[in-house]
Amino acid sequence: MSEDLTILGLESSCDDTAAAILRQTGDDPVQILSSVVHGQNDLHAAFGGVVPEIAARAHAEKLDICVEEALAESGVALKDIDAIAVTAGPGLIGGVMSGVMCAKGLAAGLGTPLVGVNHLAGHALTPRLTDQVAFPYLMLLVSGGHCQFLIARGPEDFTRLGGTIDDAPGEAFDKTARLLGLPQPGGPSVEKAAKLGDPKRFAFPRPLMDRPGCDLSFSGLKTALLRARDAIVAEKGGLTEQDRNDLCASFQAAVVDVLGKKTARAIATYLEEAPTEPLLAVAGGVAANTPIRAGLETVCADNGLAFTAPPLALCTDNAAMIAYAGMERFKAGKQDDMRLVARPRWPLDKSAPALLGGGKKGAKA
Repeated sequence: MSEDLTILGLESSCDDTAAAILRQTGDDPVQILSSVVHGQNDLHAAFGGVVPEIAARAHAEKLDICVEEALAESGVALKDIDAIAVTAGPGLIGGVMSGVMCAKGLAAGLGTPLVGVNHLAGHALTPRLTDQVAFPYLMLLVSGGHCQFLIARGPEDFTRLGGTIDDAPGEAFDKTARLLGLPQPGGPSVEKAAKLGDPKRFAFPRPLMDRPGCDLSFSGLKTALLRARDAIVAEKGGLTEQDRNDLCASFQAAVVDVLGKKTARAIATYLEEAPTEPLLAVAGGVAANTPIRAGLETVCADNGLAFTAPPLALCTDNAAMIAYAGMERFKAGKQDDMRLVARPRWPLDKSAPALLGGGKKGAKA
């Protein structure tokens, strides 16, 4: 392996098509030479959520364009790529397949090593890319499709302490926006409305707060918001802008409270390992929510932990995190061949029972 290690990463697990090029020289920090993301919000806006078939077709159309743009932005030629990392799951299977097939084609044409990456590992290892965080650290992965507390001990060594048993927070934000007629993606829309609302107007439940452990639930919270909305509509004949703002603020306050309480419990378990540099890292799209970040920072300060969260561009789906996770695997001597398959389900902690059940395709989470 050369002193310089240059990795091309591809990401297409949901509705963002992305390519990135990372380089590491010796033991120096990894550099992000380019990171290109093509979103699909306009394609899905009329449907109130991501349509898998539309997403898969868009990925197939955009992946080569993203690669070309990433190469041009970085000034790197294809011949200089040492390995190609690609999201191989979990995710919407059509999109994952698009990325895997593109990566296989490039690897075969160039004679370059291929590295399959777990999308969740990409998020979970981002703090090592951005802040060179040392193992073990506590990870809260909170996104549109996932919410898990993990102790990260190595690039492929994760212990799950708990997670959502139904809707992920990002999914709950999207559904809330849809129920209130706010644009997608729901997270930014709900946060914007909540700034102008009264978080105490509606006494929404804090699910599973009375139960031990770190598991979370957000489905009932969404249902409570639906009932509150319907009660207002029945009384007034519709929603005012202030009603929407108050509903958003009360909903968001409940999410902040639940995540804060459950994070405190996860911290207590993590600290039993006596880490030398105790730290909580948060990643995933919901990590961009300002009140949620502030609540988590407070919990860390109260428990003597450092706190870190990636820049916004690295919180949402991107290929830089996939390239980095691939780099960690490649440096450990691991790679894949043309038998690499796309996986709709791929839990990080394979020893933990499935949070959301299982089936022929394996555990969902």
